[in-house]
Amino acid sequence: MAIRRAGTAAALAGTAICWVLLLAPLAELLAHISGHGIAHTLTQTGSPGYGPLWRSLVASAIALVLMVALGTPLAYLLARGRLPFPRLVEAGLVIPLAMPPLVIGLLLIFLIGPASPIGGPIDRINPNIFGINTFYALVVAEFYEAAPYYVLAAHAAFSTVERRLEEESLLLGDSPLAAFRRVTLPLAAPGLAAGLSMAWARAMGAFGAVVIIAYNPPGLPMAIDTGLQAFGLDGALPYALLLVIAVLPLPIVTLLWSSRARDVEGRHDVSLLSEELVGGLAGLRSREQQETA
Repeated sequence: MAIRRAGTAAALAGTAICWVLLLAPLAELLAHISGHGIAHTLTQTGSPGYGPLWRSLVASAIALVLMVALGTPLAYLLARGRLPFPRLVEAGLVIPLAMPPLVIGLLLIFLIGPASPIGGPIDRINPNIFGINTFYALVVAEFYEAAPYYVLAAHAAFSTVERRLEEESLLLGDSPLAAFRRVTLPLAAPGLAAGLSMAWARAMGAFGAVVIIAYNPPGLPMAIDTGLQAFGLDGALPYALLLVIAVLPLPIVTLLWSSRARDVEGRHDVSLLSEELVGGLAGLRSREQQETA
C-alpha cells in the first residue's frame, strides 16, 4: 500500500511539473503584454495591422476545407483496406510529415513555381493571384504542412470503427453512403475532430514553407517574424497573442466535446452491459425453474 501511495504521489508531482512547464510560455506571454502595447503595435507606422490575422484565418479555413474534402475519403479507404499498396500510401503520408517544413517550402517552388510543369500554366493565368508570394501560395504552403496530421488522425479514427456495424447497417437496407453517414461518421467523429483541430493549429502556425514561398503578404507567423526584426519583442508579442487566440478555440472545443462524447459512450456501454447481465440472470432463473418443475 505504501509503495502504491508513493507511486501515485510521484505521478501527481510529475504531472504537475509537466503541466506548469508546458503552460509557462503562455503565462510569460500574458505577463509581458498589455492592451496598450497591442494597440500601439498594431497601429504604428510600418505595422501590417490586423491584415495578417484575417489572412491567416481565411487561408487556414480554405486549407482545412481542402484537407477534409480530399483527406477524408483517402483516410477511410485506407482504413478499410480498399486501396492498392496500402503501406506505400501510408509511407506517402508519413514522409511529408517527417520532412522539415523548410524543405517542403523549397520543394514547393518546383511544384507551384512559375518554371514548374504544374505551377507554370497556373501562374500564366494571373501571377498576381496564382504566383509565389500570393494568398494562393499561402494556402498551398499551409495545406502541405498540415494535411498529413489530419489524414493520419482520420485514418486512426476510422480504424476504430468496427466493420461489423457497417455490415449490419447494409443488411438493414442502407446504401454504403447512408451507412457511412449514419454509422461510421458519428462513431469516428471524436477522432476526426481531434485531427481537424491539430491540422488547424498546424496550418495557422505554418512558417517553414511559408517563409519560402508565401512571406508576402504576411500571415500571422510572418508578422511575428517581421515584427521581431523591425521592432523587437514589442513588435512580435501582440501578433503572437493574436495567433494563440485564433488557434486555441477549436482545440479546446474539440477536447470538451470529445470528453463528453466518451462519457456518453461509456454510460451507454455500461447500460448495455447491465441489460445483458439482467437478461442473463433472468435466463438462468428461467432454466432453473424449468429444471425444478
